[in-house]
Amino acid sequence: MTVQFLAGGLVSAINIMIHAIVTVGAISIARAAGLRHTHRPRLHLMAVMVATAAVLMLAHTLEILVWALAYLILGAAPPESDRLYFAFVNYTTLGYGDITPVQAWRLTGPMTAMNGILLFGWSTAVLFEVLRKTLEHLAAIGAGGFSSADR
Repeated sequence: MTVQFLAGGLVSAINIMIHAIVTVGAISIARAAGLRHTHRPRLHLMAVMVATAAVLMLAHTLEILVWALAYLILGAAPPESDRLYFAFVNYTTLGYGDITPVQAWRLTGPMTAMNGILLFGWSTAVLFEVLRKTLEHLAAIGAGGFSSADR
């Protein structure tokens, strides 16, 4: 059981580092794009939000790939199973149950889910903050249709 916790903790830490790097980059880019003056503020806001969400989704996909690689290295999933699918199901907490980890690695599924739910929550907070800051900026520059009440 200790080896499972150590392996799961290591993979989770790697994914947290990936998410931190992507978050810093996404916020920097969103801030730079969000603070531009624009003639179409609603389209501008939508573009900033879509780009931020897309970057975060790419980060989650990379993190799922890290879990799939870990399952392969550890032998945590049955040999004939689709490890990427198994990682997606666990990371998103979908939990179909059509593939289960091998008995010796049964804690990796819940650890993957715990990591996924944490990082999805983090992404939600990032999206909300980007939206808040962009709305704040659009109201500050007097963009049409945006006021301090939108914040």
